[in-house]
Amino acid sequence: MQTNPTSSSGAGANGAAAAAAPNGASVTSDMFTKLLVAQIQNQDPTAPTDPSTYVNQLATLSQTESLQSMTDATSANASILQSLQVLAMGAQVGSTLTATSTSVTLADAPVDGSITLTNGTSKANLVLTGSDGQKHSIALGPQNAGNVPFTLDPTALGLAPGTYSMAVEDDAADSPPVQITGTLSSVQLSASGNVTLVVSNLGNVAPSAVTGFSGATPSAPH
Repeated sequence: MQTNPTSSSGAGANGAAAAAAPNGASVTSDMFTKLLVAQIQNQDPTAPTDPSTYVNQLATLSQTESLQSMTDATSANASILQSLQVLAMGAQVGSTLTATSTSVTLADAPVDGSITLTNGTSKANLVLTGSDGQKHSIALGPQNAGNVPFTLDPTALGLAPGTYSMAVEDDAADSPPVQITGTLSSVQLSASGNVTLVVSNLGNVAPSAVTGFSGATPSAPH
């Protein structure tokens, strides 16, 4: 299982957020105190500032510190959620999943996929476009509304190994999304905190693109 360390990154992010909160609040408080003292020292003795003004300023400081604390807490919670997401996805490494995609990577083995039609169509074609710009149209025939499974067999279709963009053409012109099935090989957490899934037949996939898990593929008996 190739997952990036999550406990250390999560702890580091949480520690940084925790450290930033008091430090930021302290800086704001110190700055306000200095300004308030300077304001009192330099006020006109013949026309002193109304005490209610200071009260309003203190209330503003309190609100600012509260907002800063809320922001720091939100950042810390987001970091924790990202770490939990990596752990949850990491437990699925080796599982078969289905994800929406606009491209597919073909080698020698057949690749399963599907499209979901909102309306029935008298004809549907799956169009694959290679890196050379050449298009390959695969006829899926007339279809009713609903899920339409298909299998891409590179050998039978005469498709060279490589990555192909995908699009669906039908007489309904509703451009349904294409879903491809692959195996989750690893989960990665970038420096910016984004979670990326590495999936066979698909490459890098965002968790939001996943539409379902089918469980781990049983290993062959020894």
